[in-house]
Amino acid sequence: MTLSVCLIVRNEEEVIGRVLECASKFADQIVVVDSGSTDATLEIARRYTSDIHSFEWEEDFSAARNYAFSFAVSDYVMWLDADDVVTDENCERIRGLVAEGGFDMAYLLYAAAFDGDNPTFIYYRERIFRRSGNYKFSGAVHEAVAPRGKKVFSSACVEHRKIKPAEPMRNLRIYQKQIKDGKKLDARSLFYYGRELMYNNMYIEAIAVLRRFIEGDGWSENKIEACINLCRILLALGRDKEAVESLLYSFTFSPPRAEACCILGERFLNSGDYNSAIYWYTRALDGNDKPESGGFVNIDFCEFIPCMQLCMLYDKLGKTELALSYNERAGKAKPRNENYLKNKQYFKEKLSQR
Repeated sequence: MTLSVCLIVRNEEEVIGRVLECASKFADQIVVVDSGSTDATLEIARRYTSDIHSFEWEEDFSAARNYAFSFAVSDYVMWLDADDVVTDENCERIRGLVAEGGFDMAYLLYAAAFDGDNPTFIYYRERIFRRSGNYKFSGAVHEAVAPRGKKVFSSACVEHRKIKPAEPMRNLRIYQKQIKDGKKLDARSLFYYGRELMYNNMYIEAIAVLRRFIEGDGWSENKIEACINLCRILLALGRDKEAVESLLYSFTFSPPRAEACCILGERFLNSGDYNSAIYWYTRALDGNDKPESGGFVNIDFCEFIPCMQLCMLYDKLGKTELALSYNERAGKAKPRNENYLKNKQYFKEKLSQR
């Protein structure tokens, strides 16, 4: 089985060589679609492929992705972004996955944020498709492919290692243009529109859009995140009661997520109710946050943050050994973390004085 890897790019001279070097290790064909680069992007791309095409940008990522896919000739087709990275180990996994074949859609892990080398934000993305299935992206922003056929979830991971921020308000501008042009946003677009409003500190507008999404149709995973985002917005506005109500409403879609539990733990911690704080941080460790659900997973809330907070809380309650055990557990997640190392020294000195 063969694989075509497709990218859409514009002015990516700092990173394009990096991702194409990775792709060359597992791709039989590399397709680059450029939407108007004025730097050395194309010059660098030509070192890796001659399959380069121009696309007139029309404020629609799906249109560009689908155009890139139209040039694929292999059995399978895969997409990457210019600022993605694939380690050698994951190149091998992708090669093995494609060689075995037998699937229509493959979901790969996407590590989108990092603390040093440690991924902190991961989720599964539809990444590789059987070309004969004629799969298409939809959505002008945060484009996606509707699932169908035989799906597999691979342990292979693509790392999003951006070195410069995205164009300010780009996504928000696209959504607002669609609304101005009279296009009705579907449920998924409504969720992401609310998130873009939040990212740009347009809190009042974000509240209205997120509430509209939560009350309407939509995927439960997106509704859970919308509730948590709404909670954070309301907390920032000092509307604590509404914030907690929004957070608790997320529990109607699934068991409590680790991030929601940590927010509640922090609330009780700040009020001095240590036992209640301990309860919620412990629930965060018991959470069911798994990327296989399709939702976004903030890894720090699943292990490191609750362990560090439980360490501090049990120390305040005089339960030194229990506090130390949670600090060591946090250290397994982030062995070079400064706060973990300070705690380690603190407990060493404290126990030596006994």
